[in-house]
Amino acid sequence: MENQEKNSANATAVKPAYLMVQVNFKNLEESIQRYGQFAIPSLKDFGGEMIAGTATPTIKEGDWAGNWAAVLRFPSVEAAENWYQSDVYKPLKAMRINELEAEAGRVLLLEGM
Repeated sequence: MENQEKNSANATAVKPAYLMVQVNFKNLEESIQRYGQFAIPSLKDFGGEMIAGTATPTIKEGDWAGNWAAVLRFPSVEAAENWYQSDVYKPLKAMRINELEAEAGRVLLLEGM
């Protein structure tokens, strides 16, 4: 009976969420400076944090066409969505998209386990 209660509690627990980002900025250093100085701090208000970021990921499979990859963690999918759709992030998202090479950005939202 106790295990069933624990399993039930775990099933209803809020799961973390992750945003995986792969982009190809026209000018990596300038874009990271302009975008990053505002985007990274904006995560905190939504419980988010950047847990990984690099210009040189180790490619294990597939093709890599970007010059920046990052993983962001949020306490829930709802928190990630709230940040991504927020008035704070909208102009930053537009800036990021504007500074990319044509069709060179991917952002995926994943629910954690």
